[in-house]
Amino acid sequence: MNPHLRPSDLPLSTQAAEGMPRRCWTVAEIEEMVRVGIIDEDERFELIGGEVVPMSPKGARHEWIKIELNRFFQRVAPTHLSIAPETTLRLDARTFVEPDFCVFRRDLDLKSLDGSSVLLAIEVADSSLNYDKGRKIGIYAAYGVREVWVVDVIRATIWVHRRLGASGYAETAELSSSELATPMLAPELAVRLSDLGIGPAAEPV
Repeated sequence: MNPHLRPSDLPLSTQAAEGMPRRCWTVAEIEEMVRVGIIDEDERFELIGGEVVPMSPKGARHEWIKIELNRFFQRVAPTHLSIAPETTLRLDARTFVEPDFCVFRRDLDLKSLDGSSVLLAIEVADSSLNYDKGRKIGIYAAYGVREVWVVDVIRATIWVHRRLGASGYAETAELSSSELATPMLAPELAVRLSDLGIGPAAEPV
């Protein structure tokens, strides 16, 4: 990134001016700003309804769990499925999210994905847990993602959200690390966290 475009001592986020109109950004505009270097390509954020939402920093335990899950999924994935880690999921012209894992049919390419073509989205969450279980789940449901898991990094549990209804996911369950989590539309990816050596954290991370 060109260091002259943004002074290094200025914060990257600010408090919203509630009640004041704000400019909505499009996915295309954000991607162009990344391309030309106005936004650092390593900066972590999502675009929700045209608003840029910074993402929480990742802790070491978050990354370790994600690595173990990725290793497992790549080992057991059938040939007709793709498992994309940390991909950009474009939900409409003003919204994209970045799940830790996105499962979809291999005959689809990433740019053609929409919410209804995602078989499973997985969020690995530590400091972002409340956001991921709240507003983020609502976003996934609104765009027709049929199943979402939120992995609680601290407690080593999986919150399963599935069976879309008129007001969101009709089925929600928290599974312990010793319980088997089986995706509805990708049962080959059934996983038990304890089998990967993942258990509750001894202390907060």
